[in-house]
Amino acid sequence: MMHMTFYWGRQVTVLFDGWKTQSWLGYSLTLVAVFLFSVFHEYIVNLRSRFKGVSSAKPAPGLTAPLIGRNPRAVGFRVMESAVFGLNAGLGYLLMLAAMSFNGGVFIAVILGFVVGYFFFRSHGEEDNTESPCGCS
Repeated sequence: MMHMTFYWGRQVTVLFDGWKTQSWLGYSLTLVAVFLFSVFHEYIVNLRSRFKGVSSAKPAPGLTAPLIGRNPRAVGFRVMESAVFGLNAGLGYLLMLAAMSFNGGVFIAVILGFVVGYFFFRSHGEEDNTESPCGCS
């Protein structure tokens, strides 16, 4: 039976039945993995923000629009940007489900990973370009 309230302990099932911890070592490695996934999530959010900055850059004043139409490279860029968005959304939802294990240590590892990731990747005084406050976008 899954926990429906927060609990503290080393025995936790994270995301699927194959990821169960029984020992303190396994629990500690799980917390480190969840922490690193959260940091990586913030890196991906930063990467998406940079892609958005590159794609919304205005051309130089002297340049005109091409006569042929869209640059095929722009389609490839949009495909890559969409793939990064999918990775960002998927990882965000997995982290949400990990936090929903209701284990206090896992929840704290997720939050601390977000905080550390934000500190290293997104708190450098640049404008935050995310459209939604949702953690998955």
